[in-house]
This record gives sequence, C-alpha cells and structure tokens, in this order.
Amino acid sequence: MRGDTSRSPVLDRLPDIDALVARFRHVRRATERLAEPIPAEDQVVQSMPDASPTKWHRAHTSWFFETFVLAPHLPDYQVYHPRFALLFNSYYQGAGPQFPRNLRGTLGRPTCDDITRYRAHVDDAIERLVDHHPDRLRDVASLIEVGLEHERQHQELLLTDIKHALASNPLQPAYRELEAAPPADPTPLRWRSYSGGVYRIGHSEQLNAFAFDNERPRHGVFLEPFALADRLITNGEFLNFIEDGGYDSPRWWLSAGWDLVQREQWHAPLYWQRLDERWHTFTLGGLRELRLDEPACHLSYFEADAYARWAGARLPTEAEWEVASADLPLNGNLLESHALHPRPATESPSNALRQAFGDVWEWTSSPYSPYPGFEPWSATLGEYNGKFMCNQFVLRGGSCLTATDHIRPTYRNFFPAQARWQCTGIRLAR
Repeated sequence: MRGDTSRSPVLDRLPDIDALVARFRHVRRATERLAEPIPAEDQVVQSMPDASPTKWHRAHTSWFFETFVLAPHLPDYQVYHPRFALLFNSYYQGAGPQFPRNLRGTLGRPTCDDITRYRAHVDDAIERLVDHHPDRLRDVASLIEVGLEHERQHQELLLTDIKHALASNPLQPAYRELEAAPPADPTPLRWRSYSGGVYRIGHSEQLNAFAFDNERPRHGVFLEPFALADRLITNGEFLNFIEDGGYDSPRWWLSAGWDLVQREQWHAPLYWQRLDERWHTFTLGGLRELRLDEPACHLSYFEADAYARWAGARLPTEAEWEVASADLPLNGNLLESHALHPRPATESPSNALRQAFGDVWEWTSSPYSPYPGFEPWSATLGEYNGKFMCNQFVLRGGSCLTATDHIRPTYRNFFPAQARWQCTGIRLAR
C-alpha cells in the first residue's frame, strides 16, 4: 500500500537533545508572550470563519504535542481533559472528530486560565518524556521538531487573527503600541535579471535539517530567462492602481477575481480606510495614516495578479522566486524585529533582491501542487500538507510576523486566491 512507503517526519540524524529542549521552552514561552497583551475577553473572539480565537491557537498547539508526541510515546500519559481532543483538533481526520471550525468563537469554556494550565501540563510531560525515556529519543525528538515548526506557524496565525478581530471592533483597539519605522524616501524599483536554464529547487536531504514534506524532494526545473523587481510594491504604487480605476475595470482581473470584487465591493486592500480625504490603515498598533513608502499588504492573489497586469508585468513563479533567493541571507523584517508591520525598503550596496525575507509573504503565480516524487509524511501527520494541494497558490519569503528560525528559501506557504487577512503582498516579475 502507498501509505506503507510514505515519508515519516523522523529525521536520519538525532537532533541535539539539550538544544531541542531549550528551543521547546523558547517557542512555548514565545506563544504566551504573544498572547500576553490580549485580554481574556478578546482571546475568545472569532471574527470570521477563517480565523480562530487566540485561546484556541494556544490550546491547539498543545493538543498537537499531546496527540502526536505524548500519547504514543510517554507511558501512562494522562490526557489533560478527554474532550479537549474534540475541541482542539483542527483538521486531522485520522485523529478523530473536530468541533466545527466556524463555531470556535462560540465557546466561553474552557477559560483562558484553563488553557494556561493545559499548556503547563503538556510542557511538563514533554520534559519528563525527554528526561526519562532515552530509548525513544530518535522518534520523539523529530516529532517535537514538527510540533515546534507547527507552533511557529500558529504564532503567526495568532497575530493575524487577532488583528482581524481588533479591526472588526468599532473601537479598533490596538494589540500593543508599535514603534513606527523612520520616514524613508521611496527607493526606485529596479530589475534583477537571471539566466535561463535548468535549476534545482526544493529541500536537499544532504542538508540533514528540518523541512516540511511539501518542500521535498529536490528536483530540476527549466526556466526561461527572467527578471524580478528588486523590492516589494509599495502602498504608494498600489494607490496609483486604485486611482487609475483598478478596482473598477474588469480588464485587469481574472474572472473569479472580478466576480469577488463585485460581490464583496472591494475598493482597496483589507484594512485601508478613507477618512477626512486621507487613506488610513489598521495595524496591530491601531489605526494610523497610510504610509506610501511601506510595502502594500493584505492583498489577495486576485489583487496581486490584477496589479501586476496593470503594471505591465506578472507575478513570479515559485521556482523563479526560489532560484533568485536561494543564496540570500535569512534576515529582514521578521518577527524578531518586533515591528509587527511591513517596513520601507532600504538601499542595498549590492544588486541582490531586497526584502526577500520578511515584511510580507509574496504571492507567486504557482498553484500549490506536489513536487515530482512527493511523499507525504506517514499516518495521520500525512494530512499536514498534502491534502490541501488543490485550489491554493504558493507564497514565499515570510512576513513581519514570521519567526527567523522558521523561514528558509524552500519554504512553501499556501492560501486560496481570495485570502487577504494574512500579511501578503507583491513582487513583480517579467
């Protein structure tokens, strides 16, 4: 059977256990620090079906460790609550039934304090497992790595979901005070050219490091010569599209995108508001006047594609993006910068791409589909990525809410074309 030969998340090498435990503590604390500014009343709010309450993210990431690490590997482990599996299973059919996603915000119980105790219960059990069962470390360590990468994803979702919830509140309260980037003169958009030929993309097994199953296997692709814009598209540039009637002309839009624009009455990116003849945008620091030098953010694939057509360009393929970014340093405006908002591009002393990592996830024109020879992880964890390879587009590069230790050039994020509550933006190609 195919399932018997599919890939296990267990790595060929045993990670450094002390370093893994230290990272486990760091990532788990980081989730609580991100949730700390959010009062209990707001941690229950679910502002749309695609988003989840803060306390659900805190609980689901604990359920993940409980279900895939502790229950199978820690002898005599006692689940914290027998009904939590129903409440906090997201989409793993092999792990049992799930509470309806669109109703997560209807539950007052368990309380935020209950979730805090649940997280402590799971954390203590993980440390007992590592300390007292060395014979299980190879399997357990690799599964813990999966759980940590999974929690990093939910840290970003926690922030984007609470941003949507706060923006939906007529009071439009801030998540916390943010320090604005210093004013910057708009930097010119330049083009970086790349030769055509056969390139290899995807995660290399030789790196002997963690990657999700959808990043494998490494394989060859043929590319025609291409060029990428050396920075992201700014609010000012996208405003030109709006003022030129971009949302009013079907000529720039894919058919499904135009239907959506008409049905939802879109006239600007998500969180943009016209107040007193000036554009404003909602940020995690609250509502403020729109800065034209910052990268345009919270755009759907349809909006990104329409802008690219209007600009006489296109969106890059994911292969083009990875080839252009493969050797760039993994630095930028990521979560550790604490900006929690895209920042203007700065001049670069080289002709390399700017803003490749951080600021906004960059839409590509590539449908989210399996690489040649793709093998999902085995058993229930095989549901992690593979079953979503339909009706989604790939995004690359991370955002201002992505942790530095989570992003890499081969990382494949994916969302449906209409999604725009994530930090998503545009880099042009031609």
